[in-house]
Amino acid sequence: MTAPQINGQRLLESLQALGQIGALPGGGVNRLALTDADRQGRDWTAARMRELGMRVEVDAIGNIVGTFPGTGEGPPVMMGSHIDTVRTGGLYDGNYGVLAGLEVVATLREAGLPTRRPLAVAVFTNEEGARFQPDMMGSLVYVGGQPLQEALATCDAEGVSVQAELQRIGYQGTAPVGAPRVDSFVELHIEQGPVLEQMGLQVGVVEGVQGISWTEFTVEGQSNHAGTTPMALRHDAALVAAQVAVFVRELSARMGGRQLATVGALRLSPNLVNVIAQKAVFTVDLRNTDSAALAQAEADLHAYVQQAAQAEGVRISSRALARFEPVDFDAAVVNLVEQHAQALGCSHQRMPSGAGHDAQMLARVCPSAMIFVPSVGGLSHNVREHTEPADLQRGAQLLLQVVLALANRPV
Repeated sequence: MTAPQINGQRLLESLQALGQIGALPGGGVNRLALTDADRQGRDWTAARMRELGMRVEVDAIGNIVGTFPGTGEGPPVMMGSHIDTVRTGGLYDGNYGVLAGLEVVATLREAGLPTRRPLAVAVFTNEEGARFQPDMMGSLVYVGGQPLQEALATCDAEGVSVQAELQRIGYQGTAPVGAPRVDSFVELHIEQGPVLEQMGLQVGVVEGVQGISWTEFTVEGQSNHAGTTPMALRHDAALVAAQVAVFVRELSARMGGRQLATVGALRLSPNLVNVIAQKAVFTVDLRNTDSAALAQAEADLHAYVQQAAQAEGVRISSRALARFEPVDFDAAVVNLVEQHAQALGCSHQRMPSGAGHDAQMLARVCPSAMIFVPSVGGLSHNVREHTEPADLQRGAQLLLQVVLALANRPV
């Protein structure tokens, strides 16, 4: 079957239109999960699904799935991603995978080319984890990786629960969680990193997603006068936080390979210029494509934290915010992405994903893979996030051809 050409201009216009919802002055988007802006974005996306003749269902965690019928029955080939953003997000992270999926459906519908298997486009709830943890919550619940009631009871920093916000915005649906069962899943996404651009490549054939470990540490020392307390008699929570920040950077360098380590959030109390910090709360983000190496990094981190706390005479506690093992995508679907990238003449390479994505959750229940397109300057989670129109259109065309191949396999 000859694949029709996607309507690139329509795809770009849809990205701009969705980007107006939650738009920030001067560019960028703030559409945190389950806010009023998220509700408006959901309404806009669901309306677009209905315009395309898709059956739209919303489940109890707020996942939206639009399904377009095939000539046969059975589980659909699913595309999609998320439309929630961080507070200073851009137009493409998540949104591109959803809207390119809808563009695939629109193109095939206009061309009068039905597929054997149904097609589905999913919008998963709270992928970013910027308001509620863990990230990728909607897809995690969808595949049975987190109990629904546990996810619904999760609260944000103000103590507001996921369930309360879903009900408030009208998106706690009645569809069964985990339905429909999925034949296969392909997620198109911007790279969110600099590799493709630096190598001059058009497409990343994503083989898997590195493991992620998020931990929050709380250090409790003693607040005291900065001018009258001798250095040797201090119990400085800020010092321990700083030592850990340096340690994780050195840990990454020592381990090498694909080990990443970041202290991303830090709060000091009382946070005054002339007062020794009594309390420090900070996060550590560890990532690696190798499961054993990630576990070793976690062990080394916790051992060092205890050592640093003891040396400074402070108390320390920790809580896990998120923990996901590395994921290998389905070899057959990865090969299919590469085959069609070659057929389209796309320069490409195989690569892991540095960020977490809904596809890594779907990989638990069906053959899954991802397609990356370049991010200008490697920027994402940034109001200046940008991908060139030609790359956006190329990625959507590749998605269409991969999905056609999957959806027209013998039933």
